[in-house]
Amino acid sequence: MKIDISRRIGRFRADRRVVILLVLIGLALAGRVWLAEHPEHSPWAPLDLRDPVGWATETKMLALRDDPAQCRATLERSEIAFTALDPAGEGACRREDRTRLDGYPLSPSTPAMTCPTTVALYLWERDVLEPLARELFDSEIEQIEHLGAYSCRRLYGREEGPWSEHATANAIDIAGIRLSDGTQISVLRDWAVDGPKAEFLRRARDEACDSFATVLSPDYNAAHADHFHLDMSARWRGVCR
Repeated sequence: MKIDISRRIGRFRADRRVVILLVLIGLALAGRVWLAEHPEHSPWAPLDLRDPVGWATETKMLALRDDPAQCRATLERSEIAFTALDPAGEGACRREDRTRLDGYPLSPSTPAMTCPTTVALYLWERDVLEPLARELFDSEIEQIEHLGAYSCRRLYGREEGPWSEHATANAIDIAGIRLSDGTQISVLRDWAVDGPKAEFLRRARDEACDSFATVLSPDYNAAHADHFHLDMSARWRGVCR
């Protein structure tokens, strides 16, 4: 009788291991199906900017900063119109990645920028500026006014020191927004004035930090009194002032 009990216990243990293994396999299959239905959460699914933001979105966005080909593939996959321009410049101001969004409402014109900067700018306009314009002014974005993207210079125009992200067009300076109803929102004039324009600007600054690596506003220093500096620097993450 003792031998029978011992054998049964052994079989029970083996059966339990089989059941646990089957459960784990089932969970893995279910998880794989769920990730296929929710690619924004899957680290293996290619980034598509039409998908909602998920657990894996930030990691995929960060990977674009060092891979222009992958970045442009993301634009194509997301059906965002763009033009890939030939490299230009030399030395520290050599621009291997010159990507220009087509049909984007930048004024006075849409400059060539690095592809990751164009992606961040596209998401900022679509997911932040447009909803804010509708919420606060019941209007749409007509133009996003900028002060430039490319400038072959060091930080703050110094003769020595680190090069600006503008030296490779990995940044853009935004001066204001014009809405379709004629409303003009200016960083210089409206940042420190109470009202919906200041609320628009401050929320636009805060939420830009979800897309850009660096966001600098009038709160940072006097040099940014009239614009937002937005860039995709590989040196920092989460600088938002």
